[in-house]
Amino acid sequence: MKPKDIFLSTLLTISTFLLFYSCSNNEPVVEDKKTHPSHKYNYVSVDTSLFTYFQTDYAPVYSDIYHRDGTRRFSLTVTLSIRNTSKVDSVYILSTTYYDSYGKPIKEYVKSMILLSPLESIEFVVDEKEISGGAGANFIVEWGAINYTNQLLVQTVMIGTNGQQGISFLTDAKKVESRIK
Repeated sequence: MKPKDIFLSTLLTISTFLLFYSCSNNEPVVEDKKTHPSHKYNYVSVDTSLFTYFQTDYAPVYSDIYHRDGTRRFSLTVTLSIRNTSKVDSVYILSTTYYDSYGKPIKEYVKSMILLSPLESIEFVVDEKEISGGAGANFIVEWGAINYTNQLLVQTVMIGTNGQQGISFLTDAKKVESRIK
């Protein structure tokens, strides 16, 4: 091999290495970003025998909606928003489970009890690509409180875009069960 060829081969190898190295992504990986979009949850362990109130809420979700003649679906991103409306009392989120249109559990979003301080809000997101929920999906939110003065505002926000078409809407949860101790 001629010295000129060795030089060009070495130069090509170094250039290729530098090109690949400069294109690498050195950003840190964020774990489970889809379930924790903008909030650090305050996981706690509290004896539920101290609670004087328990409630279960049903929040309707549309992970997609039908359009045109009903044979096409428009996928949506879902945000479940849970808001403590009390200015003085905390509430505790015991479980938050996402179900499909047939009532089959898809995902448990709360793995441990979450403290929701006065006026605090938390969110959980269902990715637009997660289509197994369907148009009849829902969340079941179970929560408790030490003081009965608490009220939660539980809503789902659905949004989707495709080209220049966009759609967004909101649903409110319905209380399906409550118990005062």
